[in-house]
Amino acid sequence: MSREIDTLRTDILIIGSGGAGLMAALHALQADPELDVTIAVKGLIGKCGCTRMVQGGYNVALAPGDSVERHFMDTIVGGKWLPRQDLAWKLVEKAVERIHELENELGCFFDRNPDGSLHQKAFAGQSFDRTVHKGDLTGIEIVNRLMEQVWARGVNKLEEHRAIELVPARDGSGIAGVLLIDMRTGRYRYVEAKAVLLASGGGPTMYLYHTPSGDKACDGMGMALRRGLPLRDMEMVQFHPTGLLAGTDTRMTGTVLEEGLRGAGGYLLNGDGERFMTRYHAHGERATRDIVSRAIYAEMRDGNTTPNGGVYIEMAHLGPDSVRQRFKGMVERCADCGFDLAGGRVEVVPTAHYMMGGVEFELDCATALPGLFAAGEDCGGVHGANRLGGNGVANSTVFGGIAGESMAAFVKAGASWKEADRNVIESGLDRAERPFAAGGGDLSDLRERLWRLMWDKVGILRDRTGLAEAMTGLGDLRAELHETGLADGDRSFNLTWHDWMNLESQIDIGTVIASAALGREDSRGAHYREDFPETGSLEETRFTRVTQSEAGLALDMVPVDFSVVAPGQSLIEDEAGAPPTAAE
Repeated sequence: MSREIDTLRTDILIIGSGGAGLMAALHALQADPELDVTIAVKGLIGKCGCTRMVQGGYNVALAPGDSVERHFMDTIVGGKWLPRQDLAWKLVEKAVERIHELENELGCFFDRNPDGSLHQKAFAGQSFDRTVHKGDLTGIEIVNRLMEQVWARGVNKLEEHRAIELVPARDGSGIAGVLLIDMRTGRYRYVEAKAVLLASGGGPTMYLYHTPSGDKACDGMGMALRRGLPLRDMEMVQFHPTGLLAGTDTRMTGTVLEEGLRGAGGYLLNGDGERFMTRYHAHGERATRDIVSRAIYAEMRDGNTTPNGGVYIEMAHLGPDSVRQRFKGMVERCADCGFDLAGGRVEVVPTAHYMMGGVEFELDCATALPGLFAAGEDCGGVHGANRLGGNGVANSTVFGGIAGESMAAFVKAGASWKEADRNVIESGLDRAERPFAAGGGDLSDLRERLWRLMWDKVGILRDRTGLAEAMTGLGDLRAELHETGLADGDRSFNLTWHDWMNLESQIDIGTVIASAALGREDSRGAHYREDFPETGSLEETRFTRVTQSEAGLALDMVPVDFSVVAPGQSLIEDEAGAPPTAAE
């Protein structure tokens, strides 16, 4: 196979077409309509990724009695005081502006109350019902409207293109471009860009049960890691408590049944039909995702399970007709799998859903590599130890817009195309070509062993022994993968080739997750160490920072800067003059 590379040139290259990528493209062109903007995405623009899959909604402080300060405190308390506070403040403050933009400028249709105000439903972990939504299909509404606007502005589209390497400048002055594979032809393509946005999303697809889109494999984090960029809070993998459990032979297993079901008053029942959540937390089913996931896992480990090995969610007591009206999408999804959500019980299991950790970035979405910006789930620092449901799509659209404006300003300030470091391009080609030179093997078996290893050893409940075993096992799987080759040498639409590369990214980032989890010897939010069950001193809170060099992975524990509010303090007071109690 020839290693010839097609070369393109653009002002701004955006990797990913979810909420962050599309909003960035839109805001960059609003800032300067003359910019040449290109979006590269593994699938089809607006039709792949995770934003489109968002069911629940968008957290924003709009209603009387709510406030940006209250939203901020819920985010900090829910994140167990690990979030980078200036980023969290930017999220909650800018969300107010962004939701009006989505509705009034981009045409999103959200559900309304009889008086015409936006309807905001209850989500777990919040002291106020602030989740704006479009039924239970909010993500489709947002992505469709963004996609229409981006298409109308003539953005260049590189669909079915997989990014495989961030390429720095030869002189080390910043980013020069990105090496990609045109999945349709198998040819390599290098895109020169003055500015690049990493908005490929996270997606913990290395776990047995997982929710993200099938194209997700943490490629963006892997590329950033190879360039020496620090990854923050990588042990913080969020498990959504209620993933559909339809058996082991269907991809529908792991699909999210949204948090609004529990927010509306849905019950969780173990295999004996017993409501169990109040035994684990005073807030019952409306506790945060980490608490509910641990409770369900505990019931599973004790054998109090349903026929498929999970627990039940039940909504019938709220009235079947009401459930069908309020959760139409969820009712239909469950019916497709043989469950009656409105009138019966549905089997569910905790499912790996979101990565709170990722690339460290600044308020303007800049990273440590000049010219490289990042937004969305590729980034760490906004959510800390636990993302509140409804803060995810807000995160993507808020920081995506900021990134677009920042990149436009960066280009306007005189950024230029740079000569690429050819050694990095060659190493990227070597990595991509490796499976064609290796022997045979069974990728499916390797993938299933990775899923099971991460679920059992680096999952909802962790300890030092299991994490150490995971580090060894991940190293063995990586070595085995590099000895596993492809039977088909044709590069065009060779999905097995891309499965191979997905597995490499999943193993690499799985190793970072396990390394960070070993380093954090306390329990915070999504990270629970059975051998270190206590949280420890909030005032001495530190976050994990993982970097990679030729010597391997390095872990640092870095003090959190309480730049807005310190533990024991609050930005708001309740009617009695005491700090409010944000749901834990």
